[in-house]
Amino acid sequence: MVRLVDGKNLGRLADLVYSIFRIQEFFTHIVEVEHPNTEPCIYAMWHAHQCCIHGLQNRAKTNVLISRSKDGEVIARVVGKWGFKLIRGSKGRKGAVEASMQMIDALKNGENCAMMVDGPRGPAKVVKDGVVKIAKMAGVPIVPIYWYSENFNWFKLPSWDGLRMPVLDVRLINLYGEPIYVTGDEEEARQKLQASLEDLERRAPEAYKKVYWFGLWRRKQK
Repeated sequence: MVRLVDGKNLGRLADLVYSIFRIQEFFTHIVEVEHPNTEPCIYAMWHAHQCCIHGLQNRAKTNVLISRSKDGEVIARVVGKWGFKLIRGSKGRKGAVEASMQMIDALKNGENCAMMVDGPRGPAKVVKDGVVKIAKMAGVPIVPIYWYSENFNWFKLPSWDGLRMPVLDVRLINLYGEPIYVTGDEEEARQKLQASLEDLERRAPEAYKKVYWFGLWRRKQK
């Protein structure tokens, strides 16, 4: 996306992307499964599943961490129009520290945060330790999320993270793990989060089938 973005067309591109997602939102049917209803918290997801924030409630009190890259600027404008709050990270250490402090302040004020825990450049599906440090300093739990669908119109981009996006009519689930409290060793907590996300990946197909057989998407749309 970076090659397509410059200062002149950034706003137009952001408006176009938002319009596409706004239309898609009418056809994206998300059911939340096993939500722990624990707030404030940090929602932790893979980079590939970042669109799962569509299913989060309380958008006005949820802060999404987004980089200050050019493509990140487009994403930030779109996410802001969805009603979320924004926290902007950067490539440098100083910017990363500043973003972390903003997240800690938001969490201590009773708001939630959402992070892609294998970002910003991977490797994919490997939890970095940043989320654990922030959760410990803020004194809040980490809530893992896994986004899943068996629909054929579930598009996967050819990027390092394999970003997944819904196309036309799609039924999805946000499958949540148990809250993870960081009270002791940070590496132990990081491994616990890694294991939880991997467990959600294993359980997602069965959870999806249960939602399908109970007709929860139909009920949600009424």
